[in-house]
Amino acid sequence: MKSSWLKRSAVAALVAASLGGFGAQAAIAAEKINIASLAFVSSAPLFIAQEKGYFADEDLDAEITFFQAAQPVAVAIASNDADFGVTAFTGGFFNLAAKGGLRVIGAQLHEDAGYDGSAILASNAAFEAGLTSVDQLPGHSIAISQVGSSFHYMVGNIADKAGFEIDSIEMKPLQSVPNMIGALKSGQVDSMIIVPHIAKPLAASGAGHIIGWVKDYVPYQVGGLFTSQRNIDERRDVVAKFVRAYQKGVADYRAALLMTDEAGKLIESDSTAEILEIVHKYVYAEEDAKTAYPKIRNGAMFITEEARLNVADVAAQVKWYQAGGFVDASVDPASFIDTSFIPALAE
Repeated sequence: MKSSWLKRSAVAALVAASLGGFGAQAAIAAEKINIASLAFVSSAPLFIAQEKGYFADEDLDAEITFFQAAQPVAVAIASNDADFGVTAFTGGFFNLAAKGGLRVIGAQLHEDAGYDGSAILASNAAFEAGLTSVDQLPGHSIAISQVGSSFHYMVGNIADKAGFEIDSIEMKPLQSVPNMIGALKSGQVDSMIIVPHIAKPLAASGAGHIIGWVKDYVPYQVGGLFTSQRNIDERRDVVAKFVRAYQKGVADYRAALLMTDEAGKLIESDSTAEILEIVHKYVYAEEDAKTAYPKIRNGAMFITEEARLNVADVAAQVKWYQAGGFVDASVDPASFIDTSFIPALAE
């Protein structure tokens, strides 16, 4: 009888231990998050954080979903189809943010005078017909993704700085970056603006001509890191964990791809090869490393230290979109910018 009781006790203890272990594992299970992004070099800090385990270190089970334009990324966050987003600011983004759906918590890439950013390209046909400089854009067509997009904003500011009216250019909204590229290569549009890891290869292959750089006309905070107000209210700890992982990715990105010598020329660092290998898994993945690495290297646009946001510049963008009727006049940037996770860039 005693032996039987001991056996039952032992089994009970094993079951309890097993259940206890299961409970402990459940308690520390990684929090699932979905990140909306574009497959651009500018999203590299996300790829680095994923591949180097920075998200996992924060007990986050991260999945990255890719889109073809900036606006759908913002919509994915506002509709709770994704938890975090990294992409360019647009008029549609600001309108969504003002309705309470989005909160900007940090910075993505920045057009900076010291680094190559987005290039202004002319198609072969337009170039041969005389479109060889930015001041000759009036009377020509230019591809943009959507009306009110970051491309629209850049065109407007370039026109202002170059001294011509934006209405003197025919803007053609083509809904996605691949469509824009195809239209330029086929001569359906005369020009477009695009990030350097796409612009430089296009020019090098003879598919277009670089006639200017956005940084020379409008250095600005191109994009941001954002989440939903719901995430901040209900999962603030998850947002903080995501930010820490993203910032580690930014630090690695800057160290590997933005290091310069005293003359301002980009140089290799000890981590450059590793980071290029990581980014290659997401950008130009269909090409071999020998072909892809120079494109990725050339496409590394500036990102501020710790992903600090230029709040004043975001406010200036909102004003521009409001002046053009793309953003409601009542929209206040202060209502959707949250600097409690990452301090803003000092003015």
